[in-house]
Amino acid sequence: VPSGSYYKIDYAQSPPVLAVKLQEMFGYQGNPSVCNGNVPLMLHLLSPARKPLQITQDLPHFWSSSYFEVRKDMRGRYPKHPWPEDPMNSEATRFTKHKRS
Repeated sequence: VPSGSYYKIDYAQSPPVLAVKLQEMFGYQGNPSVCNGNVPLMLHLLSPARKPLQITQDLPHFWSSSYFEVRKDMRGRYPKHPWPEDPMNSEATRFTKHKRS
């Protein structure tokens, strides 16, 4: 993933599922896929506590639409984690704001 972490893909489901913390996908503007782009992945975007926030196959649309509602809800719940206004042009991270400094 863009943050440098490695996650296993669940191929038991169709389409295959990649469950990843939302902050680790910041800056990614495409739609993740496998098999040279022939098989799109279903993204399960997770909170810092690894709880589901959103399920999508269209990450750019998520960034430009429903991310802002998720951000509004999560900023209060997880204030130590980054919630940028422009996630498409922000750096992916697996750390809190304090650890990044």
